[in-house]
Amino acid sequence: MLQSGAAGGRGCALCPLLGVLFFQGVYIVLSLEIKADAHVRGYVGENIKLKCTFKSTSSISDKLTIDWTYRPPSSSRTESIFHYQSFQYPTTVGTFRNRISWVGDVYNGDASISIINPTIKDNGTFSCAVKNPPDVYHNIPGTELTVTERGFGMMLSSVALLSILVFIPSAVVGVLLLVRMGRKSAGLKKRNKSGSKKSSIEVSADADQEKDDCMAKLCVRCAECLDSDYEETY
Repeated sequence: MLQSGAAGGRGCALCPLLGVLFFQGVYIVLSLEIKADAHVRGYVGENIKLKCTFKSTSSISDKLTIDWTYRPPSSSRTESIFHYQSFQYPTTVGTFRNRISWVGDVYNGDASISIINPTIKDNGTFSCAVKNPPDVYHNIPGTELTVTERGFGMMLSSVALLSILVFIPSAVVGVLLLVRMGRKSAGLKKRNKSGSKKSSIEVSADADQEKDDCMAKLCVRCAECLDSDYEETY
């Protein structure tokens, strides 16, 4: 439903949520809806994706256009940094020259771009505008970008966490081995001092060793006998 009057426009707090635009005293039902992240944080030198999606009541055609603009902080001046109409046309002038990459897909309602090698000077507000005639009325969402240096503290904490994950298990294993070796050493010293008898396991191990030695001697003796018989034959 359309309604005229500026007063009505000022009183419609739910219009953006209902997909309604108040333009020149008239409510216009939006046929094209655009969404973008309100805030995006990135780091110097690491590519940043500015996401923008749209929904249109009309089929995608070669008349569809996408325009991205940039406004520096505390400034009303805007500059065009990207244009799309069947092909991608990133800006060839200004601070964003050769630093805007198309990562969207219009047939899936994606109008996203990426900033290559961002710097702190790129901080500001980025706006995404889409038109798909006859759908031309739409909201224009803005994305506030904040680019910062990766702090030394964050890098240090990552290194410390990795060191802890590697060091603690190694330390635990080392302590357990030392404790086990200490117990064995204390047990041997105690048995040597007290002259106590060997345990049944140790006695069994010694008996098995003696059997193995006897078997080895017997095999050697048999081999010698065979050799002597062989020599007597010839």
